[in-house]
Amino acid sequence: MSTSRSRVVVAMSGGVDSSVTAALLQEQGFDVIGVTLRLWDGPATGKGCCGVDDASDARRVADRLRIPFYALNYTEAFREKVVDNFVDEYLAGRTPNPCARCNQFIKFDQLLEQARDLGADCLATGHYARIDHDGFRARLRAGRDPGKDQSYFLAVTPADQLDAIRFPVGGYGKDEVRRLAERYGLITANKPESQDICFVGGSPAEFIGAHGAGPGLEPGEIVDRSGRVMGEHRGAAYYTVGQRRGLHLAVGRPMYVVEVDTAANRVVVGEAEEVFHTRMEVADLNWFAEPLAPEGRELAVKVRYAGKPVKGRVEPLDEGRARVSFAEPVRAVTPGQVAAFYAADEVLGGGWIEEAVA
Repeated sequence: MSTSRSRVVVAMSGGVDSSVTAALLQEQGFDVIGVTLRLWDGPATGKGCCGVDDASDARRVADRLRIPFYALNYTEAFREKVVDNFVDEYLAGRTPNPCARCNQFIKFDQLLEQARDLGADCLATGHYARIDHDGFRARLRAGRDPGKDQSYFLAVTPADQLDAIRFPVGGYGKDEVRRLAERYGLITANKPESQDICFVGGSPAEFIGAHGAGPGLEPGEIVDRSGRVMGEHRGAAYYTVGQRRGLHLAVGRPMYVVEVDTAANRVVVGEAEEVFHTRMEVADLNWFAEPLAPEGRELAVKVRYAGKPVKGRVEPLDEGRARVSFAEPVRAVTPGQVAAFYAADEVLGGGWIEEAVA
């Protein structure tokens, strides 16, 4: 079937990537509808896709392209699925990943359903990733530019939605995208990009302190593995595994957070080698490919966005969980983060890190 009049909804954040996404699809002959999401109803942060200026920029790009444009209010869903989870995870001693949660529950769930209500065949965003359609199934692949690849954040995107998602800029580098924006005459061509959490105006600790309640927010003891008191912390929920800065320990050598226990309001620290892990368990698995055979499979695994994939054997457990045994110890495997599983540049699936073992 020709795509000349296929309709696509583009999530336009007001940045250059989603602006070029809309322009590329229009040039390819799609019937493009632009939408921007109002996600945060708290104090303005001036960051990312939550700012008034960003919505204004998205509308101006839509006007330039002469495409319909809608502003949608998703504040209630965003607060429930992303913001409340962000606070709850820190209070439970884990380190959340709000961008992956937003992809999983907002963009590629609720927004995709709304796109279908608008008569669209698919939803497009400005993510640096690629989706191949080979006649058998949709395959999620890393973006062509390794420095911008965002496939890690997409590993928990619902597998049954993948066929209706498009990432037009995934085959470009960032400099190429900016040049395309200039060619299309888009005001976002040289707009700086945000690397911060869009709804957090200051530090995550300040946000948690303002929105959370519990024992993990009170001062308590910093201890080593043997239970020996090493110092005092400001609140266990403010710390994350692998953290070195901000401990203020006068022990004459670097110390790192190796465990956070918010129920006991205790932060456990250790030497550098104690931050490394040999195994982890992953929950709420999401597979784009066939589920794992009982004996498992050797895959490349990413445990953080900025980290390189590492080799590990992924073995299925019950209730949508898996055990990952690393070929070599991995630094600061952090509960609450995404684990993404790769075969070459293809993302086979992912899940949420539940527990790490030294």
